[in-house]
Amino acid sequence: MDFSASQGFLELYKLIVLYMLNRVDFPLTQAQISEFILNKGYTGYLPLQQAFSQLAETGLVRTHSTFNRTTVTITEDGRSTISYFKGEIPDVVKQDIDTYFKEHSLALRDQVSVTSNYYKTTAGDFEALLSAKDRETLLVEIKLSVPTPELADSICNNWSKKNQEVYETLTKMLF
Repeated sequence: MDFSASQGFLELYKLIVLYMLNRVDFPLTQAQISEFILNKGYTGYLPLQQAFSQLAETGLVRTHSTFNRTTVTITEDGRSTISYFKGEIPDVVKQDIDTYFKEHSLALRDQVSVTSNYYKTTAGDFEALLSAKDRETLLVEIKLSVPTPELADSICNNWSKKNQEVYETLTKMLF
């Protein structure tokens, strides 16, 4: 589907994002939403970024940025908006979204349930903050102090790959 970048289509892109967020009970990352919309060819990168920005500015979505991702959740105002305007989204687009979530919902949830971030402390070292959730339940949260930003960055990157193994090891050792 080839939509142009006119103002009317910008409104459609915002509705598509709201529809996606309203179909799940967990936050999505901007990258997850963008990947779907761009792969379907609904719009280009810049109009989509403009749509994200306007949705956040108007309070229809809430964003939260961490080390390597920005998660997006729909607000109550966003839910009201999409319930009123969802008829403006072509049925084929809604079907694409619904099918996508049926096929990828678990993988998408897993991607946003594991987070990592690091920052410089007042003492001059770096702390990597790692967490894993199951829905809204925090399973594990680990804070590691390291001497360099490169080491903190490496820990954060490895956490996304090895968090289940670390969690299993911790529970086996502690229970």
